[in-house]
Amino acid sequence: MIASPTFLGLPEQLPDGRKPGIVIFGAGHGSTYPGKDSSGHALAAEIIRAASQEDAALVEHWDFDLGGPLFDRKPVCCIDAGDVPTTMHDNAGNRASIEAKTSDVLALPAVPVLLGGDCSVTIPFLAGFAGHGPVWILQIDAHIDWRDEVHGERHGYSSPMRRASEMPHVAGIVQVGLRSVGSARLADVEAALQYGSRFVTAREIHAHGIEVALGHIPEGARVVVTLDCDSLDPSVMPGVAARTPGGLSFTQVIDLIARLGKRARIAGLDLVEFHPPADIDGLSALTAARILVNAIGTIVRQV
Repeated sequence: MIASPTFLGLPEQLPDGRKPGIVIFGAGHGSTYPGKDSSGHALAAEIIRAASQEDAALVEHWDFDLGGPLFDRKPVCCIDAGDVPTTMHDNAGNRASIEAKTSDVLALPAVPVLLGGDCSVTIPFLAGFAGHGPVWILQIDAHIDWRDEVHGERHGYSSPMRRASEMPHVAGIVQVGLRSVGSARLADVEAALQYGSRFVTAREIHAHGIEVALGHIPEGARVVVTLDCDSLDPSVMPGVAARTPGGLSFTQVIDLIARLGKRARIAGLDLVEFHPPADIDGLSALTAARILVNAIGTIVRQV
């Protein structure tokens, strides 16, 4: 069932049998750790959709972030397909459903845009690109997410980049916005570097700009963007499970996505780790919705 309302009031399907170029879908639960509760993150897609409604009537208006209307004076090419049914702690079933949905969208062909959910939904989202590679991954995150397992679970929110590094269709990983401490141990950092992951800290972005990250992405590559909301500074994104000062600004994130769309080709995007119970006055939901608008506009302009 489609969540009501849809993101930006976008249609569930396009008229006249047209195939969409971009398909938004949500997934509330991925692989939840034993004894943990992922229900807070599962609220994210619905709340982001609700936050977008203020701009739903403005889709054809001039957007100064994009330099024109959202769909660049072209027909609407994006749909909101609703949510993949997921159940907390049905980890294998959730992964299978998310991977299958991602694969179905890519087969249209269209660009999948996933609204999580915690970071664990990223693993089956990336797995869905098997047969549609090679792809690079641009992870925008405060943490490297390279744990091999936590509490016996190898597909939880601390492990998506470790699992991605094992996928044959993933050509390389660039990790941007890193700061402070997280679940990574020395061995995890060493494993990531041995794989060849490129680390770009938040301080490097603040000091030298987004080009220090983009330079690691081969020109013309197909790139999947995974955006963890804790990559942003809590002054604009307080609604996360682990607030850490010194994060990226909203402008740095949308510029990174926009410039990526000119250097390479965005093949997919997920937005994860928005935790609505921690939000303040709807600020995080609004920020997340505007990031998604900018991402859609960037993808439209590369088609």
